[in-house]
Amino acid sequence: MVNLCFYFQVHQPFRLRHYTVFDIGQNQDYFDDKKNREITEKVANKCYLPMNNLFLRLIKRYKGKFKISFSISGTAIEQFEEYTPKVLESFKELANTGCVEFLNETYYHSLSFLFSKQEFREQVEMHKNKIKELFGVTPKVFRNTELVFNNELAYEIEKMGYSIILAEGADKILGWKSPNFVYKTPNANIKLLLKNYKLSDDIAFRFSNKSWNEHPLTVPKFSKWVNAINGNGDVVNLFMDYETFGEHQWADTGIFDFMEHLPEEILNHPDNGFVTVSEAAEHPVRADMDFPCFVSWADTERDLTAWLGNDIQNSAIKELYALEEHIKKSKDHKLIEAWRKLTTSDHFYYMCTKWFNDGDVHKYFSPYDNPYDGFTSFMNVLNDIALRLNADGKGEKVKINIPVDKPVGLIKS
Repeated sequence: MVNLCFYFQVHQPFRLRHYTVFDIGQNQDYFDDKKNREITEKVANKCYLPMNNLFLRLIKRYKGKFKISFSISGTAIEQFEEYTPKVLESFKELANTGCVEFLNETYYHSLSFLFSKQEFREQVEMHKNKIKELFGVTPKVFRNTELVFNNELAYEIEKMGYSIILAEGADKILGWKSPNFVYKTPNANIKLLLKNYKLSDDIAFRFSNKSWNEHPLTVPKFSKWVNAINGNGDVVNLFMDYETFGEHQWADTGIFDFMEHLPEEILNHPDNGFVTVSEAAEHPVRADMDFPCFVSWADTERDLTAWLGNDIQNSAIKELYALEEHIKKSKDHKLIEAWRKLTTSDHFYYMCTKWFNDGDVHKYFSPYDNPYDGFTSFMNVLNDIALRLNADGKGEKVKINIPVDKPVGLIKS
């Protein structure tokens, strides 16, 4: 028997506006509300609303045999509340079916675990409370931002009371083992579900790629691949961005029709089924899986280089977290909120300078013409925040690496 576990990440960042050196000390409006509204509304109409409606139909059609799981970042939730409340209502409809599970993550979709365990714990708690408020459930499963994971994270999350966590089924970790079983790390008893990246990426990335030797991807073909795992695995974890549907893979590729007809084909096999993440973890743990280094689901390397792979990324995030203590001591709720919005991983993703195939992916998601523009706006905002902290006249003066009286301009490569 093999079960399919669909997990979808729903996320939208608060994008910075073009914040120049002339704004420092003059303008505390850091975020591009117009662009954020436009993108949220666009993706709602292309992805969130039609896919939620499709999944609701499938759950009713198959009388509870079709199940899915979501994690929705706090920054996405806030934008749904402000710009597209119909999206939240549609997620609530899904929640009411009892066939949909919602996961816990960092509220601001941040890399805080790498830089501040205290901020990490606070953001996880914020997100847990928000999911409880919206959907009336307390998440039992944790997924870290971009599936960033290692043994230390498993140990920390177990201490926080979770019994299940998600991670990337990277070849460098798996070796000869299969991602289609439940594992745990050597230092913790928390159950570990690994993404089957090959089958996940067939849908998320290769579906419309006409140069792919398996194009077109049909429902019978994909189902045949799943059925081949029967007897060689317990669960196939298909983890992907929800924006795959209608945004990354446009409707005219046939992606919606594919998902419409997949459940019937999968359920035609008597040994197949669909499960939520918690149900997937009910399978027995087969072995330990050692994650001595950090692994993510980004790019071909599946490491941290998408966010921390160059000097400007490392400089920006170091200076950001250097402000944490001063920000929190200020007790200025608006300033704390702005700082936390800057912890969102996307800001550092926009500063990525990778080339070739990975570079093309980074360019697609970025609102900037180049990574250095992203760095410039980000550091200019940090300079303004430092000025605001110093302006209250309390405590020691706050400094960042680039002096406040000499705001950063465009950094040359």
